Amino acid sequence: MFSQGFILTRNARDTAAGCEIHYWLTTPNGACELVLTQQKPVFIVLSNEKAEITQHLTQARLAFEWRDIPLKTFSGQPVAALYFQTLKAQNSALNKLKQANIDCFEYDLRLADRILTERFIYGSVEFSGDQQAQQQFINPKIKPCDYQPDLSYISLDVECSMQGELYSVALQNDQTEIVIMIGEQQNSELNIIWVVDEKSLLIELVKQISALNPDLIIGWNVINFDFRLLIKRAELNQVTLTLGRDNSAISWRDNKTDKSIGYVSIAGRVVIDGIDALKVATYQFDSFSLQHVSQQLLAKQKLIEDVDNRGQQITYDFLHNKLKLARYNLEDCRLVSQIFAKTRLIDFLRLRTQLTGLELDRQGGSVAAFTNLYLPKLHRAGYVAPNLPQGGGLASPGGYVMNSKPGLYKNVLVLDFKSLYPSIIRTFKIDPMGLIEGLNEPDNAIEGFKGAKFSREKHFLPDIITSLWQQRDQAKQEKDAARSQAIKIIMNSFYGVLGSGGCRFYDTRLASSITMRGHQIMQQTAQWIEQQGYEVIYGDTDSTFVWLEQISDPTQAKQIGQQLADGINQYWQNQLKQAFNLTSELEIEFETLYSTFLMPTIRGSEAGSKKRYAGLIKQADQDKLVFKGLETVRSDWTELAHEFQTELYRIIFAEQNPTHYIQTIISQVQNGDRDHQLIYKKRLRRKLEAYVKNIPPQVRAARLADNKNKQLGKRLKYQNKGWIKYLITLNGPEPVEYQTSIIDYQHYIDKQIKPIAEGILPFIGLSFTQLNSRQLSLF
Repeated sequence: MFSQGFILTRNARDTAAGCEIHYWLTTPNGACELVLTQQKPVFIVLSNEKAEITQHLTQARLAFEWRDIPLKTFSGQPVAALYFQTLKAQNSALNKLKQANIDCFEYDLRLADRILTERFIYGSVEFSGDQQAQQQFINPKIKPCDYQPDLSYISLDVECSMQGELYSVALQNDQTEIVIMIGEQQNSELNIIWVVDEKSLLIELVKQISALNPDLIIGWNVINFDFRLLIKRAELNQVTLTLGRDNSAISWRDNKTDKSIGYVSIAGRVVIDGIDALKVATYQFDSFSLQHVSQQLLAKQKLIEDVDNRGQQITYDFLHNKLKLARYNLEDCRLVSQIFAKTRLIDFLRLRTQLTGLELDRQGGSVAAFTNLYLPKLHRAGYVAPNLPQGGGLASPGGYVMNSKPGLYKNVLVLDFKSLYPSIIRTFKIDPMGLIEGLNEPDNAIEGFKGAKFSREKHFLPDIITSLWQQRDQAKQEKDAARSQAIKIIMNSFYGVLGSGGCRFYDTRLASSITMRGHQIMQQTAQWIEQQGYEVIYGDTDSTFVWLEQISDPTQAKQIGQQLADGINQYWQNQLKQAFNLTSELEIEFETLYSTFLMPTIRGSEAGSKKRYAGLIKQADQDKLVFKGLETVRSDWTELAHEFQTELYRIIFAEQNPTHYIQTIISQVQNGDRDHQLIYKKRLRRKLEAYVKNIPPQVRAARLADNKNKQLGKRLKYQNKGWIKYLITLNGPEPVEYQTSIIDYQHYIDKQIKPIAEGILPFIGLSFTQLNSRQLSLF
């Protein structure tokens, strides 16, 4: 009888009996472990090098098993598989053969992943076998299934001193709210477990997590702060954090290149950091602090008065108001849970796993996702995967960007190709194996770019994308935003993967056949539109901007937009059928009508800019201003600039005279009425000491702040990256918290107001310099 589950953790390890694979699953009946014993690590070599390989490995006293397999390289060479008893033996053999300059293939595929993907298991698994222990199945049969798990979680947050001494830990989900706090018992409406010291806190934390038994532990910077600290304090207190579902200890691994980043492993549980998960789901924020993200997504904030001195306040509350600290600790957990719920992050990550086989906590992983989907199909077609390109590969052409025609326009249509690059892959059968097969049989192949030819029949990627495309359409119909977003990210990553030197299937002919075909499609589309009597003023990757010069009626403009979209789609159906005997999967959509649209010039030039524009969309309830690449959408401009640009464009798009508004803003800045909007907020992307030659203003402000902090005996806040708020004064940049000099108002007029005004005023026959001089003459 088969049971079903969802894979939470996976790993391979050597034992006295050989290599074992351990998979922890969540199932309808609780968690369980699948153990596959006597597994043999493997990599691939060229068959004609058998004698040399045997000599090297025999001399090194490394036992191996040679098996000829029915696969070949992309260059047509037959290959064999080398099997080993342990991972250690495999690694030793690999190093030995690499030293001898012997080619080895697929050596970097993790055994626990290979076992799954070769069976087309992506997340959900069906298994059967004898249960050997309460939670354990030894050598069960496994196969893919469509099990949809209900993943349980606990939100975790740690509070500590500025030296890292633990004060409290909160655990929270929909059913549970617990704070473990060091201190004497006090009466409270909260569920607080009082402990005598740090060691007792750690022991109690293990007890509570074991009792709650979550599949997931979520938090904010939970790996590189909370768990890093818990592990460190556990070592100091000689406590073993047995958080695994088999009572095994938690393990920590540093990133090889960046020691500030680490990875946590807990048998049967996955730790998911909210910041990393949001980034994987392509969320973007000016800051990923919990304070900022919760304000943006939930309109809520942390329970703390002084954000800039949070560490001191936490210590003060621990010493004088532990109940307040407990509420603060617990509220951070709630905010994280609510962010996860609002964005459906757990659903998103689960779906990504079920679509690609990536682990739930995997960051990035586009290359691994592509490999998981593609490799088992490639093996069944008789090929072994190639190795990474030497030297990282060559860059491929980027997306098409047309030279724009600057101006202030009425009635501009935007026509968008729906998922242009994936649809190019589908239409023109662009595929790693298809490239090899097409070059082998060029007479009936589809011609690509840079010498590429693609097989019409032998390919996998177009079908993979078609399947994902259909699933996304279904997700949209069902209003399943998480699934739709997961599929969109996966589909759109495939071009980047094929153009990345970090992917084993990289080939400049693949990526170029996508992007250069995109250039061709965009150019021919623009030509067709202009043949219909309309002017194309800009094009960018998959979007075409069309000016309806003679049209004033918005209803008629929208009808023309739909007619153009239908005509373009029909044009490509006919064109590709005639030229290539292909069915077009290209689909352009009429997306937007801008009633007023600005395409600015490059600053200081008469040439049109790229990837920068603004437009007004008329809506039934409220008109919508859209900015792309301009100051108001950039976090490195001040609040004054954001407000000024938004209001200035609103006035001009409404065909009103902006003179009074501009002069009023200048006057208010000079009078100090706008001081609260003049703060710059910028990120320090390196440690302060790393800035040697070029010292930007944010670094000067940060150094001034920390020098003052040092004098006052306060914590140095800006030494290791982070964000700084500062003002430009007559004595240069000064941090907000230590500003003493007079603000340089002329700087803000010249650097914040003037550039924005000069970006649009010339299109209505006005000059900022003249308006500004008139303003000055009033005094």
